[in-house]
Amino acid sequence: MSACWRRASSRAALATSRRVGKSQVKVARAQIDAFDKALDQFRIDVGHYPTNEEGLQALRVPPSGEPNWAGPYLKKDVPKDPWDRPYVYQQPGTHGGDFDLLSYGKDGRQGGTGEDADITNW
Repeated sequence: MSACWRRASSRAALATSRRVGKSQVKVARAQIDAFDKALDQFRIDVGHYPTNEEGLQALRVPPSGEPNWAGPYLKKDVPKDPWDRPYVYQQPGTHGGDFDLLSYGKDGRQGGTGEDADITNW
């Protein structure tokens, strides 16, 4: 294989990797938006957001002692983020909202830039 061909292949692979990374970020944003809406509906029905202990599972499985639960609020099980890690749910929120919801991005660590940046609901 010629050096020119290898460089072209490397550039094509890098461009494909960037597109996949951007689409994973879009998926995470869309999932967080869907959780946000489902959590609001849960609050309307139950009168409060799920506790940290109940977490996002409360959108699929009725928490004990919640007679007004009218879910499931998601059509499918709670998905992991596009990098196969659970989303982080914290209630009350620490960024001005009622709850925080986030994925730590590709690197799985707080902070970062580009594909490694946190994807949040705030």
